[in-house]
Amino acid sequence: MYRISKRFGFSASHVLHGLGDDHPCSRLHGHNYEVEVLAAAPELDERGFVVDFRELDGVKAHIDATLDHRHLNDVLDGQPSAEAIARHLYDWCKANLPVPVAERVTAVRAWETPRAYAEYEG
Repeated sequence: MYRISKRFGFSASHVLHGLGDDHPCSRLHGHNYEVEVLAAAPELDERGFVVDFRELDGVKAHIDATLDHRHLNDVLDGQPSAEAIARHLYDWCKANLPVPVAERVTAVRAWETPRAYAEYEG
């Protein structure tokens, strides 16, 4: 199996509810997120790619238009966790990228810090 990934960055704020007043994430705060789109294929296409990295640029355009420098509580349904960001972007990729590319997207990771990420795999 061949695997590739491409990362995109954005900054956003959020508040996570239901954690208790002593939890730092229960207060307004922000992150410089990295989102990683993963794709895989058992065989390379006729160009020798899993997908052309440029074919994933629509993800960055979507992030810039809807998530970057936004308050995620106003943008995402439910708790705006890293898990929710990963699921939101996975669903967007499957619904909006060109069919051959979307079919090869296997997961999305949302990195809150350089050491912590959440992943949604379909």
